[in-house]
Amino acid sequence: MNRMLAIVEREMRKFLRSPALMLVAMVFPLIQLIVLGNAFGGKITNARIGVVDHDHGTESVKIREAFNAIEVNTRTVRAIYYDDEKRAVDDVRNGKLEGALIIPPEFSRRVYEQNRPQIGLVVDNTDGFTSSAVEEKFQELQQALNTPEVQPRLVQQISLGIVEMYPYIEYMKYLLPGSITLAIFVSVMIGGGIVYIDDKARGVHEGYLVTPITKLELIAGLNIAGALKAIAAGVVITVIGSLLAGVGASFRPENTLLLLLLIVVTAFAFITMMFLLMVRVEDPLVPRATFGVLNTLLFFPSGAIYPIQAFPAWLRGLARVDPFSYAVHGFKAVLLKDAGFVAIWQDVAYLSIFALVMITAATKLFKRTL
Repeated sequence: MNRMLAIVEREMRKFLRSPALMLVAMVFPLIQLIVLGNAFGGKITNARIGVVDHDHGTESVKIREAFNAIEVNTRTVRAIYYDDEKRAVDDVRNGKLEGALIIPPEFSRRVYEQNRPQIGLVVDNTDGFTSSAVEEKFQELQQALNTPEVQPRLVQQISLGIVEMYPYIEYMKYLLPGSITLAIFVSVMIGGGIVYIDDKARGVHEGYLVTPITKLELIAGLNIAGALKAIAAGVVITVIGSLLAGVGASFRPENTLLLLLLIVVTAFAFITMMFLLMVRVEDPLVPRATFGVLNTLLFFPSGAIYPIQAFPAWLRGLARVDPFSYAVHGFKAVLLKDAGFVAIWQDVAYLSIFALVMITAATKLFKRTL
């Protein structure tokens, strides 16, 4: 019994000497509850809708006033006014808008003449949750315009023409960008973070540190090796996932180059972030314990599973700085929208700058001594 209790005592002392593990064990369920509870099933708010008014007549003013009422009350949509219809539609395609409301020329005259007055709504249906919420809200607006409180002498029936920019997007296709991003992250976590800490625990890094290699060379070598593993995983999942989901856009030469660019910058952003988090860690159990926390904090708020527009304000703030969000947005633009570099350059820029900041901070914190 004493020998058995000695083993128990040793393990408990080891556990108590690792406060980070204790903290993770207690805090992780709370983080999961808070993040997942707010990241799924929320009400879509502040969907960006471009408004192009070619008419500027009395009836178009009523539509804009009704639109503003929705924006103030239910806050489902947020108006961004455009003078150029083509630029508004391009911004829908590039992901800057969730939809565009088009009020055609001579709309007011058609209302008074009862000559089939119609307004148009162009939606980005690659995100089925947001597009459905936007379409439903504008159908309610149409019904409200057609049933005024005081019945006019002329019966004005306004129709709403909804144009979905893309063919029907199955949920499996919707999940593909997030799956590629998650595959890169898992590869970084296993091939970068865990292997790095295990090598330190086994004394492998001591062999590096007694050689003339510089600190920058050592850090660069470790990060490049981890990034290459993640790039390989990202390429494999992109090819297999595209075949399974039926996303043919992946295999067009121009899209293949854009996807490869996104995979590379995403891999370097993730590996440098992981290296910064693990640069001072000694306990090999820490990266394994923090995997669930990092996955919850980074993956689920990224919009990979559910649109960011449904998040509360604090979770949207987290999504704005989360590198996952930019990777998912970039992969969606190429895979689901068949968009060009103009749609992803901001994502590429953010991930590149993020990687540069992470590797700079990690280099400062890295200890050259044994």
